Amino acid sequence: MTMRTTIKPLLGVLLAVCAGMGLAQTKLRAWNIHPDGYPVTEAMKSFAEQVGKATQGRYQIEVFSNATLGDQPKAVQMLKSGEIDLAEFSSGPLSDAVPGIKVLNLPFLFTDSAHMFRHLDGKLGDRFAANLKAAGFVVLGWYDGGGRSFYCTNKPINSLRDLAGSKIRVQQSEVYIEMVKLLDATPVALPFKEVLDALQQGKVDCAENNLPSYESTGHYKVARNVYVTNHVISPEALVVSTKLWDKLGKEDKAAFSEAGAKSALLMRELWNKRVALALDVTTKQGSQFVKVRDVSPMVRRMGPLYGKYMADPTTREELLTIIAN
Repeated sequence: MTMRTTIKPLLGVLLAVCAGMGLAQTKLRAWNIHPDGYPVTEAMKSFAEQVGKATQGRYQIEVFSNATLGDQPKAVQMLKSGEIDLAEFSSGPLSDAVPGIKVLNLPFLFTDSAHMFRHLDGKLGDRFAANLKAAGFVVLGWYDGGGRSFYCTNKPINSLRDLAGSKIRVQQSEVYIEMVKLLDATPVALPFKEVLDALQQGKVDCAENNLPSYESTGHYKVARNVYVTNHVISPEALVVSTKLWDKLGKEDKAAFSEAGAKSALLMRELWNKRVALALDVTTKQGSQFVKVRDVSPMVRRMGPLYGKYMADPTTREELLTIIAN
């Protein structure tokens, strides 16, 4: 037996002993808004497990689901301040903290998720990641936020006219608020956890979200009229704070990055399965789906919003790149 073959297992035993004694361990807190079993949550758990293995237990990541540490806008600030270490955010609230990525929330920017990831997994995604890093967020993986559509409690929505005058819950996001106003409706910004009560109590008439969120929250039980617009194909991001990132050594950064990339691929796979399941569940429970026949009237309504971002030099280049490809 050589010295090398003796030392290698010994090193593994010593690391395991140190981990068991609580030595050289760093415990990290990871936030997300979704429940257990949701694609985001399961992908984050996989990420945490991979990081633990890759760092021989030196980093232990606990995933806090269901926004138990605070709502999404609060969590964005918590990550920047170092109160939490990692998080998975939708692009809406995140872009209010990082104006350079607001273009990602524009309606009808992407045709589908495949189109979106062609950009985010390439050079354009690198540019958005650079904007995020400058603001305190290091992107470890781009997750799928799916196509967002409207759903309402009080009446079937068969056309754009039927949304006019409705009170529609939106994320705390400038783009979403402006979008709803351009539809002649009233935007109501509410935390995600408050939407079900707001729908039940008539505080809002409608909300907009992706199909798995519509199903997992139970919104479909009170808002059975779905107008399938897919008006926003939205990315989400698994991010780590720059405060933590800057403390990591080269090998640990590589471990976090690799685990993040793998978790993103897993999330996208789980997401596609969950979309099919959510459609089946909600249809059987009585949800009525009306697919928009022609999005062009809605696109035309968004003219002032597009014009605003085309006039901004920080977003014009990204917008033109996406439209051209």
